[in-house]
Amino acid sequence: MIEFLNEYISHLSLEKNLSDNTASAYRNDIKQLFTFLEENNISDLNDITFTHLKNFIFLLSDLGLSSKSIARYFSSLKGFFKYLSSNNYIQNNPTAKLEHPKITRKLPSVLSIEEVNKILELPDIETKLGLRDKALLETAYACGTRVSELINIKISDLYLQEEIVRVFGKGSKERVIPIGSSAQFWIKEYLTKSRILLEKRLTSGNYLFLNFRGSKLSRMGVWKLFKYYATAAEITTDVHPHTFRHSFATHLLEGGADLRAVQEMLGHVDISTTQIYTHIDIDFVKEEHRQYHPRG
Repeated sequence: MIEFLNEYISHLSLEKNLSDNTASAYRNDIKQLFTFLEENNISDLNDITFTHLKNFIFLLSDLGLSSKSIARYFSSLKGFFKYLSSNNYIQNNPTAKLEHPKITRKLPSVLSIEEVNKILELPDIETKLGLRDKALLETAYACGTRVSELINIKISDLYLQEEIVRVFGKGSKERVIPIGSSAQFWIKEYLTKSRILLEKRLTSGNYLFLNFRGSKLSRMGVWKLFKYYATAAEITTDVHPHTFRHSFATHLLEGGADLRAVQEMLGHVDISTTQIYTHIDIDFVKEEHRQYHPRG
């Protein structure tokens, strides 16, 4: 399949005169499909069905990609299989009946890297709460956590020397997520200069992020924090903790990160509606995060 992909990309570059960036984006999109097919034990292009492609498109939505990104994946797949079919490399074109995805639920909003950076630059790191906010926002974007996972991180869950953090997701399922250098730096700053001022012996426990009373931050407290900084950054779309999670996934995938690695970081169980996902090496996941996350 890779040989066919290489031929198609050469066709786009030489005969269609597409830019290197556009051709590279098409290559990345189709390679993500290959990862999905591998998880479904598909190794022959002639075995790919309409259902496989439909499930792949819906998986992209589940991972949090924007409608614009999904539309590009759709175009990439249509073009690739049209090329294969016109050259008689495949017997049937599985995209022949594939229509632009009609996803019934609203697609999540996704911030640009520039918008994320605007938010991350706003906290006043000279104050104890501002420094806490900086560390929290950096962690949320670095790890793509759910808000419940974020507020329940404990100091004992940090393995900064190993560049990972442990979180407990749905059903108390444990997973480890790579944490980039930027988030690591601000967590260390927060621990040494802010948390020690917020900490209260009877109420703080071992929780990482504390409110001004010294207790664990609440879900509502984190939601308000995100809303405050998004408004201050003059971002008009609705921004909440899950927006950072969706942006985390989109920026990694758009950068070229492996689909399985992103899924592992997000803690999604299924890579399709039928295929149970199997865990992969954490060293591989860390390398994918380090290479493709904007602040890795």
